[in-house]
Amino acid sequence: MVHSTAYVVTALVTIGFNAFSGFAAMTRLKPVMRTLGPALDRAGVPESWLVWPIGALKAAGAAGLALGLLGVPLAGTAAAAGLVLYFVCALFTHLRVDDRSPQFYLAIVFLALAVAPLALDPALVVRL
Repeated sequence: MVHSTAYVVTALVTIGFNAFSGFAAMTRLKPVMRTLGPALDRAGVPESWLVWPIGALKAAGAAGLALGLLGVPLAGTAAAAGLVLYFVCALFTHLRVDDRSPQFYLAIVFLALAVAPLALDPALVVRL
């Protein structure tokens, strides 16, 4: 399957951001926890969720997108769709408690990053 440059770039950026974010959540990386800890409290999300589901789902999304680039197209499609769903739920979690912390706006960025490779996904291109 031939990938457009736009798809490859957006997928790689999305992989990088989500792999780092998943790693930071699962390891409770101190610089990240300075802002993430209070945001979890405001949103009513227990810190115990940082490994599962938060970190694991971000890491799985990154891995699935990487598989898509490596020739398993539907894995990339499913991963991008899963990340979109994840970040829609994250935004809802912030909105339900009226939290407009930096993590809320970061979730918007991550949602946009997940939408981009899904929108450009060659497995979803209809050929007439």
